[in-house]
Amino acid sequence: MIYLMSPRTEILFPHRSISALKGLRGDLWQVLVDRVAVLPETHEDSLAFSLMMIKLCDCVHCDLGSYKASLGCSICARRTISAIKGPDTILMRHFEKAKEEVLAYLESIGVKEEKAA
Repeated sequence: MIYLMSPRTEILFPHRSISALKGLRGDLWQVLVDRVAVLPETHEDSLAFSLMMIKLCDCVHCDLGSYKASLGCSICARRTISAIKGPDTILMRHFEKAKEEVLAYLESIGVKEEKAA
């Protein structure tokens, strides 16, 4: 059987799906989503946000033949974020941990951290 990838589905969480996460939670989440959505996808905060979503949505184990994949990344991400119980600080901790991982990796390959303008 051959599976065709839905035009709404990527292999891993795409930067373009960040804006679909607006309005799902409280102020902390909204500020983060608004800020990261307008950054270039190569910015360390964009990379960290995508890494966080890849982990939360379990993108690595997404099967293109699954129901979840057929919904597309934006809907899957919305469902995942909406299902998280507790305050936005939980998500902020996930983001900060992902950012630490991204910065450590970038440092390990000799890429310097971008400075905020």
